[in-house]
Order: sequence, then C-alpha cells, then structure tokens
Amino acid sequence: MATYHQRIVDGELDELLPALAAVAIEGPKGVGKTATAERRADVVYELDDDEQKNLLAADSGQITRSPGTVLIDEWQRYPPVWDDVRRSVDRDPRPGRFILAGSAAPVTSPVHSGAGRIVQVRMRPMSLAERDLDTPTVSLSNLLAGRRDPVAGAASLTLPDYVEEILRSGFPGVRQLPPRARRAQLDGYIARIIEREFQDQGHQVRRPATLRAWLEAFAAATATTAAYNAILDAATPGESDKPAKTTTIAYREVLSQLWLLDPVPGWLPVDNQIARLAQGPKHHLADPALAARLLDLDANTLLAASSTGRRKPHGRAMVGPMFESLIALSLRVYAQAAEAKVHHLRTRESNHEIDFIITGVGGRIVALEVKVARNVDDKDVAHLHWLRDQVGDLLADAAIITTGTHAYRRADGIAVIPASLLGP
Repeated sequence: MATYHQRIVDGELDELLPALAAVAIEGPKGVGKTATAERRADVVYELDDDEQKNLLAADSGQITRSPGTVLIDEWQRYPPVWDDVRRSVDRDPRPGRFILAGSAAPVTSPVHSGAGRIVQVRMRPMSLAERDLDTPTVSLSNLLAGRRDPVAGAASLTLPDYVEEILRSGFPGVRQLPPRARRAQLDGYIARIIEREFQDQGHQVRRPATLRAWLEAFAAATATTAAYNAILDAATPGESDKPAKTTTIAYREVLSQLWLLDPVPGWLPVDNQIARLAQGPKHHLADPALAARLLDLDANTLLAASSTGRRKPHGRAMVGPMFESLIALSLRVYAQAAEAKVHHLRTRESNHEIDFIITGVGGRIVALEVKVARNVDDKDVAHLHWLRDQVGDLLADAAIITTGTHAYRRADGIAVIPASLLGP
C-alpha cells in the first residue's frame, strides 16, 4: 500500500467521527476521499463494483450488522443506501458507525436529506500547505482570531514554482506524474467528464464539442464574475445557432453535481454595513490544473512577458487568474478547517474589489488580496484600507498574498504573506 499523505480534512474527521454516527465525505473524483476514509474503516463496500452494489441492494441490513466503522464508497451509485444509513442511525446513534464517500450527487436523490443524522464534509484537491513545499508560518485561524500577531517567515517558492504547482494539480494521483503523463491524465479526466460522467448523471451530451468549448470558455473566465451568457458567447463565437439557455444551465448543474465547480460567492454583511455590494460569484473549477489544461497553458505560456499568435488571448494574462484560483483552492481548505467561509467583495460600480473575504465563527472577517508579485506598495492595500474604514472592528485582520520571499506586517498593520507560508 502506498504511503498515506496526511490531509487537513483528517483533523476535521478526527473531531467529528468520535462524536457523530455518520459522516459523508464529498468531492470530485481523484481528491483522495477513499484513501482518507479507508484509514478509519473496519468494513468497506465499494459501490462502483457492480457485485458489491448488487450484494448490498439484495440485503441492505448488512451495513447494520457489520462490526466497527462501515465505509460505503461511491454511495451515489446506489442512492437508497443513504436512507438505509439514516434509518440505522435513528435506531442506533452510536458515534463512528458510518462513513459515506461520494464523487457526485446521486441522479435519484434520497428520500430524506439526512439532516441531523449524516454530516457532510467537503474534500478538495490538495492545498499548498498539504504539498510539502514550505512550512506555513502564518495561520488563517490566528488571523481570524484578530490578535494581529507578528508575521514572519521565509519562503523558498518563486513565481515559476507557483506556476509549476498550478500545472501539477492538487489531485494526489496526478501531481506525482512526469509532465507528459500528467498532461495525459488531466486530458483523460476532462474527456471522462464529457464522454461518461455527464451520461452517468442522466444528461445526454448531444454536442460534445460544444460542451468542451463551454468548459474552455469557463476556464478562461477563472477568477472573474463573467455572466454565463458572456461565457456562452465566448464558447460559440460567430455562431447563430447557439445552445439553448436550458442546455448551458444543465452543464452547470451537472458540473456542480460532480463537485467540479467551486465558485466563490459574493459577500454580503449580515447587518449590511456596505451599501451597493454586487453578489455574483467568482468562477473557479475544482482544481486550476483543469482550467490550465482546458486552455492548453504551460509554464512558458504563463510566464511569457508577452505573447503572439494563437497564444495571445491567454499568455501571461492568465497567470494572475490561475494563481488566484490556486489561492482560492487553498483558502477553501483552510477555512473549512476553521469553520469559516470564503467570499469575495465587489461593489456594483466595481470601484472597490477584494479578492477574498473569510468569515469566521462570530462574524469577524479577514480580508485578503492576491498579488502575482514579490513586492507590495501602497496602491496594493488601498481597498483593504477602504474596507477597514467601512467595517471597523468587524475586520479581524487583512493581508496581501504574494509570490514573494518574506512574510511581515507593514507599518499600517496589513500583513504581507507569501502564499506557501499561509496555512490553516
């Protein structure tokens, strides 16, 4: 058996399973759900195996009679098992009885949501802190606590290293491959989504090329709030016979069911301190490596000072959105561990934008800007100062996430943190 790589979600599961009867781990294929769940299971049912699925369908009582902790992997392949688990928990709520792992929402939804019986935990591709690159010296949880602790540490990564991490992916089984095999694996992942996963979710793709073009346009909209109609127009330039709106809505729904869309919602304060906030989500795929492959981006393209020919629409212009998407992925992992949520802020006039607003327990926030550069100047922190003037003590802390070498706190109180030094 391969050596297990510790994940941040392990800490969440270690807290939840001793107290809860059933936990469902959800996330896209390839993030490591099965490996993480198997470490805690005494009995495993793999429902992507037809024989095991049929066995469980013939006698669902097996899961109740099985000793110890039961893992039901790819449970969405046989949705009735969700209700079987829920009923079993009603009868016997002892902690640590069930783990369900699923890489898609089921086509046929269970009768009941499982609320109060089955707690759902999201698992994402590996964050920067989980990739053994640098040892984090700044904790998101500490930033949320608002103590304004000193910030320090030296990072070894530079911009080319971060670009390599974007391309290597956070999928454990992909990132260790050599470059050509990695690209082939990511291409195969995308092809399976188009050719098989949509059909498995009950949606027949009549025009695979159009779905592929829509995915490419969505990838090009990474880290933006582009309207879905604009994405559709970008996917079908010059075509009068565009897919119906119902078709593109179906694309989004299926990709969401597969946990492949991970949008960052707009922030709206509970007591609405800031008027005229826009609430559209920022678009992100589950892993920026998927977006990079859809756009045929490589390290040379992303790092090029200028681009010509067919590369011109992407080129260096995409390194910022791709880096922001890598930070978004990492922040979602860290925030979940801290029971916090990730948003973005943009006013309707777009005169004030902040890349990430982290909302913690108790309502205090951390504001984070992302900059693909080593150095920070006063212009880079202007929106953070504006937000501090707007919300006062609600702002626990604020920082700029960079590709630089050193972590420090500016004289104005704004922290400067190299991306590889931020952790949960």
